[in-house]
Amino acid sequence: MTGGESVPLVRLNEVTFRREGKEILQRVSLTIRSGEHWVMLGPNGAGKSTILGFCGAQTFPTTGTVDLLGHRLGRVELQALRRRIGHVNPRHPLESALTITEVVLTGITGTTELMMRWQPTYAERRRAAELVDLLGLHGKESERWPTLSQGERGRALIARALIADPRLLLLDEPSTGLDVAAREQLLETIDLLAQTHPDLASVLVTHHLEEIPETTTHALLLAHGGVVAAGRVGDTLTTALVSRAFEHPIAVAHREGRWSARALKAWRSAMCRNGADPRTTRLRSADA
Repeated sequence: MTGGESVPLVRLNEVTFRREGKEILQRVSLTIRSGEHWVMLGPNGAGKSTILGFCGAQTFPTTGTVDLLGHRLGRVELQALRRRIGHVNPRHPLESALTITEVVLTGITGTTELMMRWQPTYAERRRAAELVDLLGLHGKESERWPTLSQGERGRALIARALIADPRLLLLDEPSTGLDVAAREQLLETIDLLAQTHPDLASVLVTHHLEEIPETTTHALLLAHGGVVAAGRVGDTLTTALVSRAFEHPIAVAHREGRWSARALKAWRSAMCRNGADPRTTRLRSADA
């Protein structure tokens, strides 16, 4: 099931997070369900990485509760939980010259390198080959990590995340370092997952509206550790709300399934002439 009838995969309830006495997040609430595809946007320091850490069972709240896949953080065995959550990080810290197939297979063990004395089964190798084909890497199975383009690495990491059949997929700025063509190929790959994995939920972090996949269903806007808005993507990514999150007048457009943004210099100048502050007050939190 998808939509409002499905059981939440992620539920943050009034979560506050402090590090070394500094408050990073302030009473954030968020609910993500099966089949939903979220984008998380906000300026640097807004709290995006911290929320992604909660979603990946890597970070624990100072106050409030985090429930993942029906289990509450602090009351569940973390390694078992993390195996059901795929994580795609373009800064994947791989040091060995593994082949694409070997990189994908490390998703089964949840390790960066191949485990000593571990051998994948025939079924696991077949599944890896299927994912390599699905992600547009057919014929490149034996190519090694140091020789891959950034776009090929991104698709290989998505295959790696999918091989363990996760229920939740986290994409941490997956377009980092990509040229326009490679970015578009990667976004097409992400969009494909809505067809091939219809029950999979995803959270994508980006700074740029142009990097939002067409299949995105929901958006979370953050600023200063609080939620500016959260909900259906069309209701959330508006000129007013995006401008509020980034504290700058930004015109948001949506055309043929894709998003774009540009500064509204004329609007800012007019507001200043009228004595108004172009920065709007941030909201404390919102529950999806």
